[in-house]
Amino acid sequence: MPMYQFEAMDRTGQEIKDVIEAPTEEDAQNTIRQMGYFVTKLSLKKGTAKAGAKGQRKKRPFAMGGAKTKHICTFTRQLSILQDAGLPILRSLRILENNIKGGKLKNALMDICDEIETGSTLSEAMSKSPKVFSRLYVNMIKAGEAGGALETILQRLAEFLERAESLKRKVKGAMIYPVAVVLVATGILAGIMYFIVPTFKKMFEEFDLTLPAATLLLMAMSDYVVNYWWLMILLPVVIWLIGKLIRKFKHGRMGFDMFIIKVPVFGGLVEKNILARTTRTLGTLVTSGVPILEALNITRETSGNAMFERIYSKVGDAIREGETIAKPMKENSYMGFHPLALFYWMWMGAFPGIMMLSVALTAGRGAGKNAEGVVKQSGATGQLLSMSLMAIGVGALVCAAMYMLKTRSRVIDDLVVNMVDVGEETGELDTMLYKIADNYDEEVRVMTEGLTKLIEPLLIVFLGVAVGFIVISLFMPLISLITSLSK
Repeated sequence: MPMYQFEAMDRTGQEIKDVIEAPTEEDAQNTIRQMGYFVTKLSLKKGTAKAGAKGQRKKRPFAMGGAKTKHICTFTRQLSILQDAGLPILRSLRILENNIKGGKLKNALMDICDEIETGSTLSEAMSKSPKVFSRLYVNMIKAGEAGGALETILQRLAEFLERAESLKRKVKGAMIYPVAVVLVATGILAGIMYFIVPTFKKMFEEFDLTLPAATLLLMAMSDYVVNYWWLMILLPVVIWLIGKLIRKFKHGRMGFDMFIIKVPVFGGLVEKNILARTTRTLGTLVTSGVPILEALNITRETSGNAMFERIYSKVGDAIREGETIAKPMKENSYMGFHPLALFYWMWMGAFPGIMMLSVALTAGRGAGKNAEGVVKQSGATGQLLSMSLMAIGVGALVCAAMYMLKTRSRVIDDLVVNMVDVGEETGELDTMLYKIADNYDEEVRVMTEGLTKLIEPLLIVFLGVAVGFIVISLFMPLISLITSLSK
């Protein structure tokens, strides 16, 4: 039977330290109360705990990856309710472990219960499951244990996780419709290019027509889809893998993250989302009593963007030298120049022209198959090539100029800096950080709804232009053919 070490007080207020044998922690507490003592501390004796743990350790079901955020939100909320009701932490964890279906979270809770039975604290036990409980989570639990307010900290954690999950669901939900429309539109256009346009191409070749530039471009695009459809699947995967590889390196990650937070249309959404998340994280940690330097380190690690990691790192260094948060936050929030960020911007501008160039080269090879076609259509092919090269040059230069203008822009604006400054002066830093986070959460919500409403008409216009281009490109040679036949 397990042995429990306990500290208690008798009716006169004298401290009692002793050991008691009991089957469970709850039985041990009841026995001590029956002895007329008030329990202040109770833990399993380490020697007996380890022996018992080895013999009674449950088998863990197989689970891959980490735990889902929504499951951790539910677990945290339920644990806060059980702690508020006054249940012992081990019993609370056992109840939740039995109610959770198999997975990474259940395995982590089984390990945590075993660790607590051997005398570890909740934060120490959770720190041994980093794939489930983040450093932010563990440090807040640690602060709650030190301050004797674990149930309050769990409520704050639950609210923090629920807000973050709610914002994520809103953004994902808003993107479902545009993504679905784009996929359907891409499938329809690919079907037209693969099945319908080649039929017209054979007819035009039979009548030996001189094709205009628009029709030649359409035929080249059709040939591209028919002959290189595998490249259209492979290219995005290759680009994604190259991006992942570049992000493995420090400077590659910084360049990509500097590019992504200032990219047109979606960059502002990403930037505000990160600001909302980091300020809420920092505010939650400060409210929970975590030291400011530790709170800044945790916020830096959970930001998910190299630019913001650099800002919070510089703020932490400045605080060690006696500075406040607001001043270094303002000084280090300027974008600055990064060669890889410039490369990403120029690539973004040149990409449409590169695709046009590949299609134009396909058109040139198609024209080369027919000796007479080379004479008739080489001029149109040359026009396509020159237009493609011009599009590459102009697109790259325009985007490079846009990037150079953004190098002096700031990631953290004056609103955030001023509110942080006021919070430091009044001693209400956590309150100000919460207000900043609420403000940017609302801005993200409004921007997401606005982008969704904007994308819908843009997609309709794009489909109309694409279908119109196909119809015009196919009918121009047909009109020429009908005219020549009527004469």
